[in-house]
Amino acid sequence: MQTEAFSELFPLLTAANPETLEWLLSVAVEHEYPANRAVLMEDAWGNAVYFIVSGWVKVRRLSGAGEDNVVTLAILGRGDFFGEMAILDESPRSTDVIALSPVKLISISAQRFIQTLFKDSQLHHRMLQLMVRRLRQTNLRFQLRHQPPAVKLANTLVTLAESYGHESASGINIFNIPAKDLADVSDIGVEETIKIMEKLDSKGWIKTDTTSQVMHILNMKQLMHLAGKV
Repeated sequence: MQTEAFSELFPLLTAANPETLEWLLSVAVEHEYPANRAVLMEDAWGNAVYFIVSGWVKVRRLSGAGEDNVVTLAILGRGDFFGEMAILDESPRSTDVIALSPVKLISISAQRFIQTLFKDSQLHHRMLQLMVRRLRQTNLRFQLRHQPPAVKLANTLVTLAESYGHESASGINIFNIPAKDLADVSDIGVEETIKIMEKLDSKGWIKTDTTSQVMHILNMKQLMHLAGKV
């Protein structure tokens, strides 16, 4: 990957100088994982920062054995990154990262990434900006806790579309996120999620292609209105 493409793909790196980009690429390690494979286990946090080149992953909280004790905290797509908090605070994590789709990643070891942050103040500042944005998104989810389930789910879909969707002739396409994961990140029930998704489909606002595992956002304007973002 060329430094220009590297910078364009990851918003975190847009402020980095060319020397920083070349250094990061020279020490980066590429990874590929199939869908449903663990990308990062709970005992591996703090070893590296991971950048998503393609595909989708979910970050899960583990509170015991069995699916009932696993909660999806976040869904991340192309151009995003994870693992930065663990290398900064070095605290144990009871979370893991699972590939929702086939995924390609680039990892940079914790030591080398921290060295880069010390050398490039613009990159350091940019990372702080993005971490604050994530905190604001978390605060928004908290503020929505008393909103109707449809509003919560619409907010999740709009956020995913704005962050990771790509435009097509029919609208904006995102990965067909499983109902359980959509329910977890929206803080609503799975049955509620399924019913709302069916209603959005009947309205013509979304369309799911299970063969290619793509969700088409056909009416972003109406979805944003439902989410209260218009």
